[in-house]
Amino acid sequence: MKTKFIGLTGQTGAGKSTVSRLAENDGCKIINADHVAREVMKNGSECLKRLAEIFGSDIINTDGSLNRKLLAERAFSSRKNTDILNSVTHPAIISKVKEYIDIYSKESDVILFDAPQLFESGGDKMCDRIIAVIAPADIRMKRILCRDGISENEALLRINAQHDENFYIAKSDYIIDGSKPLEDVQRQFEEIMKKVMAE
Repeated sequence: MKTKFIGLTGQTGAGKSTVSRLAENDGCKIINADHVAREVMKNGSECLKRLAEIFGSDIINTDGSLNRKLLAERAFSSRKNTDILNSVTHPAIISKVKEYIDIYSKESDVILFDAPQLFESGGDKMCDRIIAVIAPADIRMKRILCRDGISENEALLRINAQHDENFYIAKSDYIIDGSKPLEDVQRQFEEIMKKVMAE
């Protein structure tokens, strides 16, 4: 049986990480785009050098690591800057993801690609099916503030840098309401996976 490659996306704070954990508990292999992004932006990487050229050499700390907070401030300050960031990071991330697919497809029937920027990166083109997790803005705001320890203004910048839920609904095969209790989210995910595996 060919390994199913499932895209998991949605807005920040909607509950994507929760669905990802449920999938991992069910035996799916997970490729987390944020983890891959850290990998491609590690000390001395070509990706990091390019970002420093564009957003300023001070985004690199004295130890050679990336100052994520400073990069986020600059990259999310406008749609243009966000697009520039993505044009550098997305190709590097997708290339690394393909390496992981080669490894994980030998180990599991299902690989879940947890990627907030799934469509923007072109990662959706690799997916057999796409699941989006959505939730109302007020719930997402509370979760982001609690999770990341940032100001409301910074949280708002992140929310505004993303598409609204209609974008995800239109482009995805399945939708999970991430505002529901955990048991309900789990039930939604399991029902979707039954359908996907039966295809």
